[in-house]
Amino acid sequence: MKTTEGSQTNNQELVSALLSFLTDEQVSINETILDLHSKDESYHKGSHPDIVVYPKNASEVSQIIQKAGEFQTPIIPFGVGSSLEGHVIPYKKGITMNFTEMNRILEVKEEDFLVKVQPGVTRSQLNKELKKYGLFFPVDPGADATLGGMAATNASGTTSVKYGVMRDQVLDLEVVLANGEIIHTGSLAAKSSSGYHLNGLFVGSEGTLGCFTELTLKVYGIPEFQMAGRATFPTIDDAVGAVVGILQAGIPIGRVELVDEASINQVNLFSETNYEIKPTLFLEFHGNEAGLQQDVEFMREIVADFHCQDITFETDTAARNLLWDARHNLAYAYVHGYPGKKMMVTDVCVPISELAGAVTYARKCLDEINLIGGLTGHVGDGNFHSLVMIDLNNEEEVNKAKHFNEQLVLYALEKGGTCTGEHGVGVGKMKYQEQEHGKALDVMRKIKNVLDPNHLLNPNKVIPFKGEGES
Repeated sequence: MKTTEGSQTNNQELVSALLSFLTDEQVSINETILDLHSKDESYHKGSHPDIVVYPKNASEVSQIIQKAGEFQTPIIPFGVGSSLEGHVIPYKKGITMNFTEMNRILEVKEEDFLVKVQPGVTRSQLNKELKKYGLFFPVDPGADATLGGMAATNASGTTSVKYGVMRDQVLDLEVVLANGEIIHTGSLAAKSSSGYHLNGLFVGSEGTLGCFTELTLKVYGIPEFQMAGRATFPTIDDAVGAVVGILQAGIPIGRVELVDEASINQVNLFSETNYEIKPTLFLEFHGNEAGLQQDVEFMREIVADFHCQDITFETDTAARNLLWDARHNLAYAYVHGYPGKKMMVTDVCVPISELAGAVTYARKCLDEINLIGGLTGHVGDGNFHSLVMIDLNNEEEVNKAKHFNEQLVLYALEKGGTCTGEHGVGVGKMKYQEQEHGKALDVMRKIKNVLDPNHLLNPNKVIPFKGEGES
């Protein structure tokens, strides 16, 4: 890490100040540790923080933030680094605050269908504990992300068509503001008409307005019966049309994922499956056995109207898991299939009526630039991704991929959609905020300026200010 003599001195003073209330194990300037916190899973260029700290409670988070304010040093919250738009990359250096030590499940209120957790608890850790109570937490972004990070980006995933996104699950947050003050944004009540909706403001703020130290989340009863299915279609239009038909019929679908031909081929190579290489829907239904049998028969009639060529169902847990593992491992299938290349994962969301056109357009653009990649999406809510494999040392490939990403974003915005459905803005989508939000972006800037007047909380992210942009 290259630093000037003055910045080295300032860092030493800051480390000493932090050690006045933290232990040696909680403060690190080790080069390996700094390197681990210099990047996320995205293609964006990395940058080392000056210091990494590991708080254990809200009081320590508050003290760290106050100390950072005294030194005018940025604070970057960090979970497990699974974000995809450069959210946790410290481009202005400063202190990376790693929340993995704050990983306690504080309380399971099974009668209220609520749970209180610290931000470092991961999704799989929570569901392992909830299973004892016959409960589960539905938001499934694929990666085993921390719940604090998932709230910060308003994550969603395969189950959002039935259960909603992260913002729909949060009843209360404990947040440490830029001045070190600790507030709560909600309550334990299922609903409220009192005051401004601070939960909605802070969820999705990506660490730019405050640091989460506790989350109160909704949880759900494990469905009595689950059935997984796989259906193939001759075209993307047919597959998406079938999904719209299923939703309009009110069938209680738990998950529905579209995977294009190129990605099915990659799944077959990686997972040693033998799926037909056609546009494919992966589906899951939740409910009671008798009711679902009726729903499935109705669904067969619906998909037949959209030229479904083959449909199979699995009720055995192992078989269902195998089917969904194939879908969840799609990103790994591409990464392992093309060693030496880095994956760029795009993310846009459009109205469901525009989804078929958007996916077809994306495939056309990807074919035109002659890069390796596939398309997949949570078609029940209009959100889809392109998985593009690029050589980061090949400037032409990188520029092609960035142009492709921009084409998809502009298409989505033109159709009334958004530049990101679940990955978040980070640095990669900042340049589209003006076009998407217009005058509303000025309101967002005012909120940021009031809550974080010195722009020390995850600076250069989400809300563009003069001189800030994509890295």
